[in-house]
Amino acid sequence: MEVFFSHRTLGRYIKQTSRGSLRIDWAKLRAEEKLDGKYLLSTSDDTLSPKEVALGYKQLMEVERAFRTLKTTLELRSLYHHKDERIRAHVLLCFFALVLVRILERQTGPSWDHLRSVLERIHLGEFESREGRILQRTELTQEQAILLKTLNISSPPKIQ
Repeated sequence: MEVFFSHRTLGRYIKQTSRGSLRIDWAKLRAEEKLDGKYLLSTSDDTLSPKEVALGYKQLMEVERAFRTLKTTLELRSLYHHKDERIRAHVLLCFFALVLVRILERQTGPSWDHLRSVLERIHLGEFESREGRILQRTELTQEQAILLKTLNISSPPKIQ
């Protein structure tokens, strides 16, 4: 029982009776329920309206999500450039990748994670025989075809 009582989060809602047993502090729980779904934002710019502060915070979360996307789903890693033009080029490429991801999400609706999982299943197989070599694309699923059409991208040729 000591674990719950001393737990950083759960301990706030536990009280100890005079006999030493632990009980749920229902008053604290009800007080916390009144704060559910609410959050506090502060800013040093007193010219911003509450709506502008909330919008800025929401956009900040989108930017942070976008950087996580760059680092995880796009698998971009830190590169250590020593020349200014290479640093600028790297930042520009990351920015373009992020813009492309956001355009895809806005035009199609689903998240980049979903789009990537659907589109990365399009493969090109290489087959060789005595007569020569042929490249063949996998059959497109209905979802893949719809995504390509929505993005105004022609389907890759079936045979190359």
